[in-house]
Amino acid sequence: MRSFPVVLALFFAFVASSSAFMALRPALLPNARTTTALNVDIMIEVNQGEPIDSALRRFKREVNKSGHLIDLRHKRYHESSQEKVKRKAAQARLRKRFERMQKRRMQQQNRV
Repeated sequence: MRSFPVVLALFFAFVASSSAFMALRPALLPNARTTTALNVDIMIEVNQGEPIDSALRRFKREVNKSGHLIDLRHKRYHESSQEKVKRKAAQARLRKRFERMQKRRMQQQNRV
């Protein structure tokens, strides 16, 4: 699990901008964006009285949606141009498949 330090750094960036810790760091604004050296620009708003577990769950979801950890995973080792083309083609096939499934679901829902 080599991506653990990255997730840990992102978590600490989240905690630093959390409204629960504003008393410790008054100079931070509640909606301040934190950007790491990886140019990760992820922001979630922590509502008053929201449990840290749900905020952390939302943060993890946003990190996964941004795709930065996947890019880091691919950049961990050298990837030749042919391997990159194959990976991109496979990703495109999955994306198209998902879009077709979504389209079918929407058509079935409209029939009912």
